[in-house]
Amino acid sequence: MKHVLLALKLAYADCKNSQRPNYVSITKLYKRLRKNKFIYKYSYRGRFAPSPTGPLHYGSLVAALASYLQARSHYGEWFVRIENIDPPREVKGAINSILQTLIDFDFRWDAKPILQSHRIPFHRHVACKLLQNGNAYLCKCSRKDLAKLSKTGPMGLVYPGTCSEKNLNRIESNHNNLSIRLRTNNAVFSYTDEVYGLQNCDLKNESGDYIIYRADELPSYILATSVDDLYEGYTQVVRGNDLLSITPRQLHLSAQLNQSAPSFMHIPVIVNDSGEKLSKQTHAPKIKKHHVRELLNRALADLGHEPPKSLRWRPVWATWSWAICNWNSDFVPRVESIKYQE
Repeated sequence: MKHVLLALKLAYADCKNSQRPNYVSITKLYKRLRKNKFIYKYSYRGRFAPSPTGPLHYGSLVAALASYLQARSHYGEWFVRIENIDPPREVKGAINSILQTLIDFDFRWDAKPILQSHRIPFHRHVACKLLQNGNAYLCKCSRKDLAKLSKTGPMGLVYPGTCSEKNLNRIESNHNNLSIRLRTNNAVFSYTDEVYGLQNCDLKNESGDYIIYRADELPSYILATSVDDLYEGYTQVVRGNDLLSITPRQLHLSAQLNQSAPSFMHIPVIVNDSGEKLSKQTHAPKIKKHHVRELLNRALADLGHEPPKSLRWRPVWATWSWAICNWNSDFVPRVESIKYQE
């Protein structure tokens, strides 16, 4: 690998004294090295998976940047998956807006973006198979019911197992609004997050049995993302640490499918002045095209990588060249959140 790293560093060094977009050259170099088997073709596969609930905001940009640089620094491939499986929350035109913003920042994915909604029939098939083999069961509990019966854990309400032994049947129970829950039994998980280190979880006491298929006939987030991450062959998932607590569920579900889950790397979430995660619900501002260079440098700094001041006045491709060659996940701050500075 030494000759690979040397080639990349030479490409970046050359860009300092050139007007050619060597970021493009570096991207081509990856593909050439894979083709000649200097790099194993599928040694690393990463992804960015936004939900189309609104335009891309700064918090999502930071997550996209971390996942992209983690993939490229491992000489790997990077993909975009649009997680559009919740129609009531989807905003018209958001998909095109998100993709255009990524293009404006010069992100380069290795295949056509994936629409998760195309795989809902397969998600249902997986849920039904788990139901048939006894690893899951039908549940009629509403959120209102659970609020009265359940205690709260790191992942929200801890399900007390109310329906686990009822053997409900949609026809016999005359109750169509049934969800499917996966049994956790006494599962205990330990895993190492690349940023936050060793994580431990007792699913029975911290989660309880959890929903994999909703009563409104849509897959849960944990089922859809777990199944698709396995199906699409991602080797590592990079995302905000607001999802750190539910990672044990993803590991558990993967084990129930007799598959090895990808490794995980969570990064600090970006919050507003009130400490709320940037999102559509908290009125996060849309990224503006003419702020690309400034925001890219700021996002790198928030991820623990301070680009040289000279790059502030150079084209965006020069910043990308520097970032790809200097990325190190060890520099990512081990904090829960980072305040957004407007």
